[in-house]
Amino acid sequence: MKALFIGGTGTISTEITKLLLAQGHDLYLLNRGSRNAELPEGAHLLQGDINDEAEAAKLIADLEFDVVAQFIAFVPAQVERDYRLFKGKTKQYLFISSASAYQSPPADYRITESTPLANPYWEYSRNKIACEEYLMQRYREDGFPVTIVRPSHTYSERSVPVGVHGSKGPWQVLKRMQEGKPVLVHGDGTSLWTVTHSRDFAKGFVGLMGNIHAIGDAVHITSDESVTWNQIHEIVASALGVKPNLLHAPSAFLDACSGEDYRGSLLGDKANTVVFDNSKLKRLVPEFVATTRADQGLREAVAYMLSHSEAQQEDPEFDAWSDKVAAALERAVAEIKG
Repeated sequence: MKALFIGGTGTISTEITKLLLAQGHDLYLLNRGSRNAELPEGAHLLQGDINDEAEAAKLIADLEFDVVAQFIAFVPAQVERDYRLFKGKTKQYLFISSASAYQSPPADYRITESTPLANPYWEYSRNKIACEEYLMQRYREDGFPVTIVRPSHTYSERSVPVGVHGSKGPWQVLKRMQEGKPVLVHGDGTSLWTVTHSRDFAKGFVGLMGNIHAIGDAVHITSDESVTWNQIHEIVASALGVKPNLLHAPSAFLDACSGEDYRGSLLGDKANTVVFDNSKLKRLVPEFVATTRADQGLREAVAYMLSHSEAQQEDPEFDAWSDKVAAALERAVAEIKG
């Protein structure tokens, strides 16, 4: 199989790249080259900026592909550009959308691909929905061979999934755990969530590549395991060798008193209990099984962060904000109790 990845070095795509190369497929990567040194040998590098349409057209002028996978498109203009670039040059175009595009709040916690797409809380999700709608129109009217893939919360050894963090990532949350400080958890921490390791996601994704039954369809790829946010934070704390000091706060309150987009990432996503039905994926890819349990993958990710100083990006602004929220909640309790 001859495939082109637009991107190919992110949290989701890196494991797919490794798996494809290990299986001996012919893989091209079109990206700006900032992280290509970390890739395994064997990929053909087309170094350039996909946002420069003229440059990208020159890079692929003499090439045709069995599969083109787009990992870094977020607004309709970007998939409209891809349609112009790849119409007639690929047998399948896979677009990475998002499970956050599903109805929020959900009418039913059980999510299938037929769950309505509607998220009034998060512009990111609405843009993904608009991308999907454009691509499906191109499939219906022009036969453009699109497959839409919806990941949920996918992580790798380099990313510890936590609910409330700042713009620099999760390290400050882990550091607060180590220091015994209160760690903010949205809601009461009992809502169900699904975290999927990128190795498992890769198995499902590769199974969809070149799959004629996936053309013109949408499918999500997640683990079948559900855990609560309390359990996620307790696993992380255990991996650090500490007891967590979890402080629960309403998602709407956290959004109201923060400059972060918690309206989108919490109210429009993580605050909701969701359980994914992967029946469609398993019909399309019968061999798919997610084999990395949450506790195993989270411990691996924590170990990576502890052993790689470059992953330990401190966030003093988020740290100070967390302290202010904790103090405000404590004052509120004291005031009400008199």
